[in-house]
Amino acid sequence: MSKLSKVSFILFVLIFSLVLAQKNFAQYVNPFIGTGGHGHTFPGATIPFGMVQLSPDTRIDGSWDGCSGYHYSDAVIYGFSHTHLNGTGVSDYGDILMMPTMGTPSLDNKDYSSKFSHQNEKASAGYYEVLLDKFNIKARLTTTTRVGYHEYTFNNSGRANIILDLNHRDELLEGEVKVIDEKTIEVYRRSKAWAENQYIFAKIEFSKPMKVSKTRKVGKSTDGYGAVFDGKDIALAFSNQVKKGEKILVKVSLSLTGFEGAEKNMQAEGKSWDFEKIKKMQNFLGTKNFPK
Repeated sequence: MSKLSKVSFILFVLIFSLVLAQKNFAQYVNPFIGTGGHGHTFPGATIPFGMVQLSPDTRIDGSWDGCSGYHYSDAVIYGFSHTHLNGTGVSDYGDILMMPTMGTPSLDNKDYSSKFSHQNEKASAGYYEVLLDKFNIKARLTTTTRVGYHEYTFNNSGRANIILDLNHRDELLEGEVKVIDEKTIEVYRRSKAWAENQYIFAKIEFSKPMKVSKTRKVGKSTDGYGAVFDGKDIALAFSNQVKKGEKILVKVSLSLTGFEGAEKNMQAEGKSWDFEKIKKMQNFLGTKNFPK
């Protein structure tokens, strides 16, 4: 091969590589693949090697086909949790379950769960949305590496609730919820399933002030900010009034080491309240340039 041919070949390879680098391969991803049969996959929002796998849970037991928390044959969603296994044959995860509801809050999963239709459900790389029929709430989910983003649109006016249930799926060995202020809480969860002793910490921020309206575990304080709820049975409802069409956004940062780690991850990846910006960033999966 002549020098000119070698140079031409190298230029061709470089140009071809640049064209491939600019192509959005994420558009071809179908997160619903494997969610039926014995696939054990989940359709929710995550990025490659991300700590957060934010996805709907339609299974609350440890059944084989419910290993990932979701099965396409189901018609009820119990909530959206932040960790999920993919393609395994054993059940675990489902940490930090959250679920939006309307009206008088209930901490019974039979009450706060909702029917849904696949016709009103969408998923793409790094994104998931669904309409919760029971409450007429549109839920949208997206994520960075360590922060899950929720957007709830309340299509009716009235009392809006966000349920936090730590007794979801695997066995809760120890839990704690700290109410920092009207928009911020911290969560610690130690659980047992496939993993014998699993720790996870989270910082949760609401875009709208939310008041603790119902608890299933009485903690050190039951009123006001600074309340702490701990034990082996913990669920809380956070409530406020909303207008028709109003949105409430929720950000959840995770850490496996402690509250300090969850705070650092929120500062690094969770400063934005612009859901659309975070969603669009999934075209550049794994980027570190998070919008402020």
